[in-house]
Amino acid sequence: MASAENRPISWRKSSRCAANGTCVEIAAMASARAIAARDAKHGDASPVLLFSSREWRAFTDRIKLGDLDLSL
Repeated sequence: MASAENRPISWRKSSRCAANGTCVEIAAMASARAIAARDAKHGDASPVLLFSSREWRAFTDRIKLGDLDLSL
């Protein structure tokens, strides 16, 4: 996948990602001022979800607070 400027997207994943690839990759989309997320094990074939910076910040804040911890 390439951005609107036709440059490759720089996908990142956590250093804690499982060896089998079961994790999420994220990328900053400067042209759209958005955050993209996809399933790492599917790579370029994965659907991409786009979030505004505000949406992404709200999501990560809730993670940090433990609001989305399913093990509780």
